[in-house]
Amino acid sequence: MQEQLPTGTVTFLFTDIEGSTKLWEYHSREMQGALARHDFLLRQAIENYGGSVFKTVGDSFWSVFTTPADALNAALAAQQALLAEDWGDEICSIKARMALHSGAAEARGGDYFGQTLNRVARLLSAGHGGQTLLSLATCELVLDDLPPGIELRDMGERRLKDLIRPEHVFQVVAPGLPSEFPPLRTLDNRPTNLPAQATSVIGRDKEVAAVCELVRRPAVRLLTLSGPGGTGKTRLALQAAADLLDDFENGVFFVTLAPISDPALVTSTIAQTLGVKEISGQSQALSLKNYLRDKQLLLVLDNFEQVVTAAPQVADLLAAAPGLKIMVTSRAVLRVYGEQEFQVPPLSVPDLKRLPRFETLSQYAAVALFIQRAQAVKPNFRVNNENAHAIAEICTRLDGLPLAIELAAARIKVLTPQLLLERLDNRLRLLTREGGRDLPLRQQTLRNAIAWSYDLLEEDEKKLFARLAVFVGGATLEAAEAVVCTDEAEPLDNEVLDGIMSLLDKSLLKQVEGVQNEPRFVMLETIREFALERLNESNETAALREAHANYFLKLTLEAQPKITGPEQEMWLNKLELEHDNFRAAIKSSLEGEAIERGLRQAAALWWFWYSHGHLTEGRRWLMEALSKTVSASFSLPTSSFLEARAEALRCAGAMTRWQGHYEQAIEIIEESVAIWRKLGQKAGLAKALNSLGAANYDHGNFERAKVCNEESLLYYIETGNTLGIGIALTTLGDVAVAQRDYEKAIATYQRSLTMKRQAEDKLGIAFSLMGLGRAARYQEKYEDAISYYQESLRTRQTIGDKLGIAECLEGLASSERGLGNNIKAAQLFGASEALRELIGAPLPLADRTEYNRNLTAMSTLLDEGVSIAAWAEGRAMSLDHAIEYALEHIREESVIGS
Repeated sequence: MQEQLPTGTVTFLFTDIEGSTKLWEYHSREMQGALARHDFLLRQAIENYGGSVFKTVGDSFWSVFTTPADALNAALAAQQALLAEDWGDEICSIKARMALHSGAAEARGGDYFGQTLNRVARLLSAGHGGQTLLSLATCELVLDDLPPGIELRDMGERRLKDLIRPEHVFQVVAPGLPSEFPPLRTLDNRPTNLPAQATSVIGRDKEVAAVCELVRRPAVRLLTLSGPGGTGKTRLALQAAADLLDDFENGVFFVTLAPISDPALVTSTIAQTLGVKEISGQSQALSLKNYLRDKQLLLVLDNFEQVVTAAPQVADLLAAAPGLKIMVTSRAVLRVYGEQEFQVPPLSVPDLKRLPRFETLSQYAAVALFIQRAQAVKPNFRVNNENAHAIAEICTRLDGLPLAIELAAARIKVLTPQLLLERLDNRLRLLTREGGRDLPLRQQTLRNAIAWSYDLLEEDEKKLFARLAVFVGGATLEAAEAVVCTDEAEPLDNEVLDGIMSLLDKSLLKQVEGVQNEPRFVMLETIREFALERLNESNETAALREAHANYFLKLTLEAQPKITGPEQEMWLNKLELEHDNFRAAIKSSLEGEAIERGLRQAAALWWFWYSHGHLTEGRRWLMEALSKTVSASFSLPTSSFLEARAEALRCAGAMTRWQGHYEQAIEIIEESVAIWRKLGQKAGLAKALNSLGAANYDHGNFERAKVCNEESLLYYIETGNTLGIGIALTTLGDVAVAQRDYEKAIATYQRSLTMKRQAEDKLGIAFSLMGLGRAARYQEKYEDAISYYQESLRTRQTIGDKLGIAECLEGLASSERGLGNNIKAAQLFGASEALRELIGAPLPLADRTEYNRNLTAMSTLLDEGVSIAAWAEGRAMSLDHAIEYALEHIREESVIGS
């Protein structure tokens, strides 16, 4: 049982070894034994005085005591033991620095949390090996109860990294222990003007470490922290600068450039900050260079974007001063030789589809920041089951931007997270409450933060920025060029590529990797909302939306034949990336009365929607598009329109069938068949009849399914559609299995497999393999069935076919059941049912009877509780785990109830 940690006001003793990295580098073998001895001596001293070690990190010990006197005695005992130990000739000595601080901390899950721990950790980082430091709080508690001969040396009030409030520090002086050390490693011992921060930095540990590592590289002289407004560039730079103080003998200095807009004032602003006086007869630039020439110094130039043409002045300073390094925060890169860019990312946000328990939600930096700022205005604010999802969605919809999250959290004073989320559709309007009045105007509202960047753009860049807002979820260069240069919009003076590059440099776009490494250009949604406002202020919105819809219809039609061919996986992934754009295009078509275009696009996407498990959404779009054809008035509909409607009906019927509404599906598809017969279009009729046969099969009307698919097959043969022939044969094979004609079924499936291999249709091949597995299973050839199902499952996994994965899991479960592997069968049945619920695709009536029979048999053969537990375990599996488990098949499996 885990030891109960003390609560209330406690005293923490933190320790670590000075120079341990170097010791490990040069004496790794000796350090193994030395560290073990160090750990023994530390733990012995701590436990002898009633302390508890609650965490060890490398060579660091974090321990807690109920009384400060015991903590001090333990520290003294540990220092004396380390000093007396013979460490050998190679290592000479192990020196540990130690720090004590008293206060309240929250104990949870064998660990402590709270500001008290932050303070003792920072106090420890100020010390040296062999030195023991106390905070004022601990000093006051032990002052009247010091052991004989022990003194506390007043080191004065010191500024510690990360901490808002300075700490009054005391050093323990004891007989027999060293008492003289170098100056404390605090912010006071290096020349600096770094401002004290009102709040601690949250969720930036990795970024701070990365920035520090870059600055410490000899080859990096100029580092630009880039990113859009509200990303937290300044806060990150200040934290990194504080951590780098020890690296620069002549100090670290912060220069704010926000108040100036004239690039000519940059040099003088830096000189004034450093206290460089003008010399008669000498330019201020030369005076500054002479001052910096022999200095080892770090300059932090904040908000460089509005004076970016002063970049050559920065390069001149670096050339004149070899020991100078410069860190810049800017929404636009400087583009000078030797510049190293570090793009500041938004804070981490949770996956809304896989939220962790609310107790651990704060592991995401965006959520942690929201909670901290919410508690600043409402101290009793807590995350619970009721508000956790709303908080996560707020942080996600705000793109993890620190400024946006802080502004939103301030609203918690009057709104619950749920109500705040409801009002978040217009972020810019909601988040207009003033932030801290001590912040620059550009940081007081989200709109101001973005407008600051927008106002720095050239007129041509402003036009391009606004037009790119028509894209949802980003765009390729090809898409951007096709849409923003539409003939109906005012021509742009510059190339789109050049404009995009400039917007990237100015942090209003970000570049991500698309399919096959094709670059995509994306706006954060908060920035896109601002860009949409600018677009709507122009007279170009309608033209841009029309061009956008036409482009994505063209892309959809281009993709349609390819998502059943050899490039199937790549094109399905491409369509997934563009899904948000397709949604916007269909919506634009239907709202703008371009109904035929909306019908064609929705119908062309149906196989993508099926393959990637978007059944509910695909069906909704198709039905909405079809409903528009009913309400619209067409006196003489064209054959083109009728073809579009017939295809949309077929696809809507297929989606309806997959969602278990068989009678409605049959009715919808029969209307499609009627239109195709009227038009005399054999190719369309072949597809519609095949879909009608499949719907009848799922409904249990096997004879009707056979008639429909035999007619479908004739039309496919007549039109020379090889893939269509394979599809019709697959459904006929299903009917043969249902009618227990297994030999015919296998022959039919094999023929369909040949046709699909010729067409190189991976997903179609998977359907045929699954049919062969079904036929083998019904013949009780379970090992063969499992092989077929597993091969089909692997293909469906690569494509992302969730419904097909569910069907394979069911086939494998039934086959494992046939072999007597009842527990595994129950688990796979549970996993398949959970997946079907996720995508909204219930088991067809034709298969439900067998499914229920299998579950009943397993409950009979297994203890009912074991069966239910195994089924529940399968339901709880992640999709990847379920697939991996399904692909594991041990022929000689130990079984229960076989």
